Amino acid sequence: MRHSYLEVTYRKGRALAAYFYLPREQGDKSVRTEQADSGLLVDFTADGRAIGIEITSPSSLQLAQLNRVLESIGFTPVAKEDIAPLAAA
Repeated sequence: MRHSYLEVTYRKGRALAAYFYLPREQGDKSVRTEQADSGLLVDFTADGRAIGIEITSPSSLQLAQLNRVLESIGFTPVAKEDIAPLAAA
Protein backbone atom coordinates (compact mmCIF):
# COMPACT_ATOMS: atom_id res chain seq x y z
CA MET A 1 0.00 0.00 0.00
CA ARG A 2 1.49 3.31 -1.03
CA HIS A 3 -1.00 5.77 0.43
CA SER A 4 -2.36 6.55 3.85
CA TYR A 5 -6.06 6.15 4.52
CA LEU A 6 -8.51 6.24 7.39
CA GLU A 7 -10.81 3.37 8.34
CA VAL A 8 -13.64 4.11 10.76
CA THR A 9 -15.90 1.65 12.56
CA TYR A 10 -19.32 2.99 13.50
CA ARG A 11 -21.92 1.80 15.96
CA LYS A 12 -25.37 3.34 16.05
CA GLY A 13 -24.17 6.15 13.80
CA ARG A 14 -21.22 7.14 16.00
CA ALA A 15 -17.52 6.58 15.39
CA LEU A 16 -16.53 3.75 17.74
CA ALA A 17 -12.93 3.21 16.60
CA ALA A 18 -10.63 4.33 13.83
CA TYR A 19 -7.32 3.32 12.29
CA PHE A 20 -5.09 5.52 10.16
CA TYR A 21 -3.17 3.22 7.82
CA LEU A 22 0.29 4.41 6.81
CA PRO A 23 2.14 3.31 3.66
CA ARG A 24 3.48 -0.21 4.09
CA GLU A 25 5.01 -3.07 2.20
CA GLN A 26 3.12 -6.24 1.42
CA GLY A 27 3.28 -8.62 4.36
CA ASP A 28 4.14 -5.97 6.97
CA LYS A 29 2.78 -6.85 10.39
CA SER A 30 2.71 -4.97 13.65
CA VAL A 31 5.00 -6.42 16.30
CA ARG A 32 5.08 -3.49 18.70
CA THR A 33 2.63 -0.77 19.72
CA GLU A 34 3.50 2.47 21.51
CA GLN A 35 1.25 5.12 22.97
CA ALA A 36 2.08 8.34 21.15
CA ASP A 37 -0.51 10.67 22.65
CA SER A 38 -3.76 10.42 24.53
CA GLY A 39 -5.97 8.10 22.49
CA LEU A 40 -3.34 7.43 19.79
CA LEU A 41 -1.35 4.19 19.53
CA VAL A 42 1.30 3.69 16.84
CA ASP A 43 1.97 0.23 15.39
CA PHE A 44 5.51 -0.64 14.29
CA THR A 45 7.04 -3.45 12.22
CA ALA A 46 9.94 -5.59 13.44
CA ASP A 47 12.39 -3.25 11.70
CA GLY A 48 10.91 -0.18 13.40
CA ARG A 49 8.76 1.32 10.64
CA ALA A 50 5.43 2.85 11.68
CA ILE A 51 2.56 1.26 9.73
CA GLY A 52 -0.54 2.65 11.39
CA ILE A 53 -2.12 4.70 14.13
CA GLU A 54 -4.98 3.36 16.21
CA ILE A 55 -7.38 6.10 17.26
CA THR A 56 -9.04 4.88 20.43
CA SER A 57 -11.17 7.99 21.02
CA PRO A 58 -12.20 9.06 17.52
CA SER A 59 -14.88 11.49 18.70
CA SER A 60 -12.29 13.57 20.57
CA LEU A 61 -9.46 13.49 18.02
CA GLN A 62 -8.02 16.87 17.10
CA LEU A 63 -6.25 17.36 13.76
CA ALA A 64 -3.26 19.03 15.44
CA GLN A 65 -2.88 16.05 17.77
CA LEU A 66 -2.77 13.55 14.89
CA ASN A 67 -0.39 15.76 12.91
CA ARG A 68 2.04 16.02 15.84
CA VAL A 69 2.19 12.24 16.01
CA LEU A 70 2.59 11.89 12.24
CA GLU A 71 5.46 14.38 12.21
CA SER A 72 7.14 12.66 15.18
CA ILE A 73 7.27 9.37 13.23
CA GLY A 74 8.43 10.97 9.99
CA PHE A 75 5.20 11.42 8.03
CA THR A 76 3.62 14.45 6.39
CA PRO A 77 0.74 16.09 8.26
CA VAL A 78 -2.77 15.50 6.91
CA ALA A 79 -5.53 17.96 6.06
CA LYS A 80 -8.87 18.28 7.83
CA GLU A 81 -10.53 16.56 4.88
CA ASP A 82 -8.45 13.43 5.52
CA ILE A 83 -10.16 12.84 8.85
CA ALA A 84 -13.57 14.22 7.87
CA PRO A 85 -15.30 10.80 8.25
CA LEU A 86 -14.77 11.09 12.01
CA ALA A 87 -16.96 14.18 12.12
CA ALA A 88 -19.56 12.83 9.68
CA ALA A 89 -21.47 10.85 12.28
